[in-house]
Amino acid sequence: MSLIELGPSPARRALLTRRVRLLVAATITYNVVEAIIALSAGAAVSSSALLGFGLDSVIEVSSAAAVAWQFSARDHTVREAREHTALRVIALSFFALAGFVTLDAVRTLTGTGESSPSTIGIVLAAVSLAIMPVLSYAQRSTGRQLGSASAVADSQQTLLCTYLSAVLLLGLLANTLLGWSWADPIAALVIAAVAVREGISAWQGQDCCPPTTALAFGPDRQSGTSDTNSGTCGCSPGCTCCS
Repeated sequence: MSLIELGPSPARRALLTRRVRLLVAATITYNVVEAIIALSAGAAVSSSALLGFGLDSVIEVSSAAAVAWQFSARDHTVREAREHTALRVIALSFFALAGFVTLDAVRTLTGTGESSPSTIGIVLAAVSLAIMPVLSYAQRSTGRQLGSASAVADSQQTLLCTYLSAVLLLGLLANTLLGWSWADPIAALVIAAVAVREGISAWQGQDCCPPTTALAFGPDRQSGTSDTNSGTCGCSPGCTCCS
């Protein structure tokens, strides 16, 4: 018996593409607002963690913009051709974030700056901690169905924002409630470490394969009969979309 694997139908692919565009628009809008608030509040209280969080929002906008550019093409072949470039932009965005946040955190730890408590930062981190997981899940689910490595990588960027929100919230609360000013730059270094890891992952990212419908042909099957594993992801070795 032989199997023929089929990707999403043209109609399904068009629907998923529109969904990616909507999710990208939502990501950009939220992160622009988040960046403005975080950077303003971070500068006011000299918080390297809050500044790093704001920069992550800026970088997430660039990441989402790269995906938006990829999916602005109406032709599926053109979108696939842009995939590699989009992944490179996302990876470089992660590295830029890690570099800046590390330098600022080291500056704070060596005594050239000390952060003050920030109620605005605490509220912002809590709100993002509630919103980002939902948005990331929607992005990853759509990206996996479409077989887009860049869309999945962008969902990882959004998921990183969830982790950063939790780290930022803990750091700001420790500084506000316990007076541990050193918790802020330590939280920033955790943010930088996670950003480096995700940057490497995006840089080494391989093309993702779409979910497939397996059609069986053989003496025990009628031609064109769908296999029981219909709709599963047809990942090849090295593909991380389905993990």
